[in-house]
Amino acid sequence: MTPTRNRARHYLSKAISACFAAAILIAPASSHAADIPTFAVDASWPKPLPNNWILGEVGGITVDSQGHIWVIHRPRSLTDDEKGAALNPPRSKCCVSAPPVLEFDADGNLLRSWGGPGEGYEWVGREHGIEVDEKGFVWIGGNADNDNAILKFTLDGKFVMQIGKIAPSKGSGDTTQLGKPAETAVDKDANEIFVADGYGNRRVIVFDATTGAYKRHWGAYGKPPSDEKQPPYDPNGPAPQQFANPVHCVKLANDGLLYVCDRMNNRIQVFRKDGTFVKEWFYEKNTRGNGAVWDIAIWPDPKQTYLLSADGENNEIRVLKRDDGTVVGSFGRSGRNAGQFHWVHAMAVDAKGNVYTAEVDTGKRIQKFKLTSDALR
Repeated sequence: MTPTRNRARHYLSKAISACFAAAILIAPASSHAADIPTFAVDASWPKPLPNNWILGEVGGITVDSQGHIWVIHRPRSLTDDEKGAALNPPRSKCCVSAPPVLEFDADGNLLRSWGGPGEGYEWVGREHGIEVDEKGFVWIGGNADNDNAILKFTLDGKFVMQIGKIAPSKGSGDTTQLGKPAETAVDKDANEIFVADGYGNRRVIVFDATTGAYKRHWGAYGKPPSDEKQPPYDPNGPAPQQFANPVHCVKLANDGLLYVCDRMNNRIQVFRKDGTFVKEWFYEKNTRGNGAVWDIAIWPDPKQTYLLSADGENNEIRVLKRDDGTVVGSFGRSGRNAGQFHWVHAMAVDAKGNVYTAEVDTGKRIQKFKLTSDALR
């Protein structure tokens, strides 16, 4: 009996050891999976707008240092049936356009609204892009034919400064005028504003954020930009040597790396702040249409471990490792239901890991996605 009991103890000991080893092997993978950001849509956000207001195409969205969500939309994109109450005579009970710029809290309450033509500045023809810097200034741009400027306001909508003019573009080599700028990013340490420029030009351009003085600019790979006609995008061809239009986003990480959306070329290019090219990543290279890289948000953990990338052609948001661009997750698909997208155009993330999205074309809405994983440790 003794040998049998010894053998039983031996096999039981081996089984327990194997289970313990398996648990050790599984735990890191499980922990790692929990670190990847995942989300669930909050279908109740935002709360209904007051004053019979409605949103048009949403050209930009950002989160400020207080965790408030700022939106810029396009009142002129509303159809007659959408703005029926504003017609003369009214054709229906609803609705009228909300002001172009709106500020919400994280619960979806509207806090502030303003925007449109005013004294001392030229309002844009089609609203595109919004940024709120840490000093409390709001930057906006536009992408209509002559929207070759960016505007700076206080949080209450008081005009501060205009860089460029609402006038014909002078091309990607000009240092006084923009070219339908898509988005901006402010470097608080250097007091500089980086502009993704844009729908007309093919460059990143940098100005002093206080005086508006020109600093520097560059094109793809850090080379001088060219406005010469580019061949059609070929997913099987060599990497394009120039940005395509639009250069659609620019985002600055804490370590000084700058991420630029080359939308139609389906790629993100990474630079240092002086324009030195670092690396590039391609996504969904077979995507044609309006391209696969529309916007970027930087994950708010201390290391800024991830990037979120909005794709308005495939209507999904990809989760990328910031160090190497690897796709580790995604959410969304084309559709009209909560959590789905039609032309997801811009995005932002708050300090708690909640994601806010903005849709153009006939999407005309903003959505909130709550963080559902332990990805902010």
